[in-house]
Amino acid sequence: ARRVATLGVSHEETILTGANVSVSLLKLHLWDEAKTVLRDLLPVARQSLGDDHEVTLQLNSNLAATLSLHPECTRDNLLEAEALYQDVVQRRRVVQDPTHPDTLSAEEGLSLVRANLAARAHA
Repeated sequence: ARRVATLGVSHEETILTGANVSVSLLKLHLWDEAKTVLRDLLPVARQSLGDDHEVTLQLNSNLAATLSLHPECTRDNLLEAEALYQDVVQRRRVVQDPTHPDTLSAEEGLSLVRANLAARAHA
C-alpha cells in the first residue's frame, strides 16, 4: 500500500511488487486470489510498460500458469492459457531470443497446456 501511495499504481516497481505477490499466492495454491491479482495487474502493465516489457510478459506467463495449474481447471481455462503462452512465446522470441531461458520456459508451459488439452480430447 505504501508503494502504491508513493509511486502510483502504474509505476514499474508497483507492478513488479504485485507480480511478486501473485507468485507467492500461486506457491500457496491460492489460485483464485492469484488470478484476481494478475487480471487486475495486466491491463495496468500493458498500458504503462507495454506488451513486450519483461514484467508484462512475466505477468502473462504467470496468468497462464495459474489458469492451467488450477485444480478445477476447465477446457476454457486451458484455451486461454494456451493463447497467453502463444503470445508470450512469440514476443519473447523477438524481444529476447529463441534460446533465452524465459522463452524456453514459456514454450514448455505451452507444450504442457497443449498436452493437457489433447489428453482431455481423448478422455
